[in-house]
Amino acid sequence: MKQKILLVDDEISILQSLGGLLEDEGYEVVQARSGEEALERVKKDPADLILLDIWMPGIDGMAVLDDVKKLYPLLPVIIVSGHGTIETAVKATRKGAFDFIEKPLSIERVLVSIQNAIEFSRLEEENRLLRNKADRRMIGDSPAVRALWEQIRRAAPTNATVLITGENGTGKELAARMIHLLSRRNGGRIIEVNCAAIPEELIESELFGHEKGAFTGAQEKRKGKFDLANGGTLFLDEIGDMSNRTQAKILRIIQEQVFERVGGERAIEVDVRIVAATNKDLQKEIELGRFRQDLYYRLNVIPIYVPPLRERMEDMELLVEHFAAEIASESALGKKKIDPRIYRLLRSYSWPGNIRELRNFIERLMIMTPGNLIGPEELPADFRNEVAEENGDGSWLQCETMEEARSRFERDFLAKRLEENGWNISLTATRIGLERSHLHRKMKALGIRKE
Repeated sequence: MKQKILLVDDEISILQSLGGLLEDEGYEVVQARSGEEALERVKKDPADLILLDIWMPGIDGMAVLDDVKKLYPLLPVIIVSGHGTIETAVKATRKGAFDFIEKPLSIERVLVSIQNAIEFSRLEEENRLLRNKADRRMIGDSPAVRALWEQIRRAAPTNATVLITGENGTGKELAARMIHLLSRRNGGRIIEVNCAAIPEELIESELFGHEKGAFTGAQEKRKGKFDLANGGTLFLDEIGDMSNRTQAKILRIIQEQVFERVGGERAIEVDVRIVAATNKDLQKEIELGRFRQDLYYRLNVIPIYVPPLRERMEDMELLVEHFAAEIASESALGKKKIDPRIYRLLRSYSWPGNIRELRNFIERLMIMTPGNLIGPEELPADFRNEVAEENGDGSWLQCETMEEARSRFERDFLAKRLEENGWNISLTATRIGLERSHLHRKMKALGIRKE
């Protein structure tokens, strides 16, 4: 998609000549001959960048700049003027102009300024979205989440490689973004690569880029993810799914910060911080010969573990309330209250899909609940069945006292584990962390016996 530039000048010759050159460079150009026309066009369909003359009849460029920045603070504006002074340039910059270029225009200077302005604007928007996303989703005050935050705060300011581990849906991607946001590289980009989603034959081109004619279909030179992440962070998600051949190249880049594009011979230097993530046990993958041990040690300089939801059940109420409010604000569903009685049911489920599953579940409740109160009766039958299957008959959930609930839960839990282990008391005791004699006394006290 072409980037749109709004060219504002009262001189027809400038509009024609500069407009033609910009179109030749691949930009879509929209023209305005006055400040009034420029503001009208911005309000109807804002461009990606504005090239704005100062001295025009009617509303001058400075007034247009003021109004544009009120409407779209992140829209880059480059001021051009044939009557430039240092005072005018300083004033325009203070009002939010990205650059000030004097006439007669140097085309090379204009093109470089446009490229820099658009890239700067994109980075600003990316960081704004990143901050918003991080603010919205890093929810929790449990010991597990506080420990995670502490690890991120300590790791972020350094340049060390980070290996994030955890189950699917726990928020490993968010942890990587927070590391970048809190780092000294946050002025650069964080580029994300899902190593499991890219076919083996394309992964090297995706990471390192390729030269024109490097392979069938390579009709032009293309930069890879390492190029794009230069000065920033490269997030390699699902790195456990990367082939041994690509692992060897990643190892070299981490060691030397140098690579070659596919089909190229020139060594390209980059300054990239690597943050990797996986839901696999890489130690086991090393034993099976599927992951390089030397790469593991290079990546695992700072290990960060993102806990599953079942290890942070104290955060359930905060998460549910947050997701409910977020979903309400993003849709036309309206606000709905959460009946506190559902929390003990939500905490009794193991949530194998973790935070991602919980959010989807709350969205389902928000949509399918006809009233403004989501209570236990609104929980779907399949969820109730899952809870009952995980917790015996689930009768302990309906108990009024802690003592009664504990007694019923222990009976259901121990009976299920004994059955899973073929009623082998010693094996069951070992697996659930009890002394054999203690388990035996529990079985007797609770009336548990093999039928």
